[in-house]
Amino acid sequence: MDQNNKRVALITGATGGLGTAMCKELFQDGYHVVGNYRNKAKADEWQQKLKDEGFDIDMVEGDVCNFEAVGNMIKEIESRIGNVDILVNNAGITRDGRFAKMSPDDWHAVIETNLTSVFNCTRHVINGMIERNFGRVINISSVNGQRGQFGQANYSAAKAGMHGFTKTLAMEVAKYGITVNTISPGYIATDMVMAVPEKVRDQIVAQIPVGRLGGTQEVAHLVSFLASDATSFITGANYSINGGQHVY
Repeated sequence: MDQNNKRVALITGATGGLGTAMCKELFQDGYHVVGNYRNKAKADEWQQKLKDEGFDIDMVEGDVCNFEAVGNMIKEIESRIGNVDILVNNAGITRDGRFAKMSPDDWHAVIETNLTSVFNCTRHVINGMIERNFGRVINISSVNGQRGQFGQANYSAAKAGMHGFTKTLAMEVAKYGITVNTISPGYIATDMVMAVPEKVRDQIVAQIPVGRLGGTQEVAHLVSFLASDATSFITGANYSINGGQHVY
C-alpha cells in the first residue's frame, strides 16, 4: 500500500510496554503509526530502538492532560502525516495509596492522565472522523476499573470512567461509521509488573486461572482487531483480557 494511503493510528503513552506492542502490531498490519510522548530523550531512544528492529514509527510530543497541547499535537499530525483514523487512548499512570491517606495531588494526577486525557484526545479527532464517516477509538482501561482494587480509588475510578465514556460516545457516533470500544487488561508482563518482587508476582499469578501473566502482544492483537474495517458492528463494548481473573 502506498504510504500516503495508509490509515493513521495514534497511540498515546506509546513508549510503555503495552504502547510499544501496539505500535509494532499496527505497523505490521499496514497502518501509519504515530506514537505520542512527553519525554523527548526517552522517546528518541525508543524510536531508534524500534527503527533498528524494522519498525518505522513517527513520534509527536504532547501532554495529553492539556487540552491545548493535544490540539497542537493533532494539528501537527494532520499537517505532517494525515488525519487520525484510529485513536488508542493508552496513556496512564498510578499513584497508589489507601483512600484515607490519598492526597488531592495523587487523585488529580491519575484522573487527569488516565481519564481527562481520553476527553482531550478524542475531542480533537472526533469531528474529523465524523466528516470522513470513519473512525476507531479504542480506550485502554483495566480489570481494576471493573472490580476495584485496594489502594487504587483514583485509578479504578478513572478506568471505570473510561468505559462510561466509551458507551455514551459509541451511541452518539455510531451512525457516522465510528466505533468506540474499551479493552480492560488484567496483569500483563510489562516492565512495571516484572519489576515487582518475584514473591509478589507469584501471588498475583496464583490468582489467575490460566496460570500466567498476559503478554503485551496479546493486548496489541486485540487492539488491532478492533481497529480493523471488519469490526464495524462492534461498538460500546468492553473486552476483558485477564486470563479469567475477573469474570462476570
